[in-house]
Amino acid sequence: MKIRPPSTMHEYAEYYEKRWALLRKPWSEPRGSEKDNLEQESYHVIAIEESNIIGGGRIHFNSASEAQVRYMFVLPEHQGRGIGKEILSALESYALSQKAKVIKLNSRENAIPFYERQGYQVSGESPKLFGIIAHKRMQKSIWVK
Repeated sequence: MKIRPPSTMHEYAEYYEKRWALLRKPWSEPRGSEKDNLEQESYHVIAIEESNIIGGGRIHFNSASEAQVRYMFVLPEHQGRGIGKEILSALESYALSQKAKVIKLNSRENAIPFYERQGYQVSGESPKLFGIIAHKRMQKSIWVK
């Protein structure tokens, strides 16, 4: 398995398709809802195994020192293998290389323990996604003097 940015149009298409299928389709959200207006300025990574994308995520900057992780996913049949941790680590490394001091994210409640194990702390409430999926705001300081 490798963690790297998507490199072809086909990989981007597969990445977005799986992002939609896992993060939007179960709540009857339409195709296109898996993207937002920050896609072009974000840094994306995929977990790829035997030419198949099995996970992914992205990070963008809210300010010069604050980055935000969004759209993290790992296919259910590949969860529990440390893939999410590797995806998150790649996104964090990119943010650090760009001089970020803090990384924020909105975590679904069932993923909070995962993010806590990676050093994130709950920092507040977050609006419910689609009015039904509870989230918490989380953050992690990554600044190194």
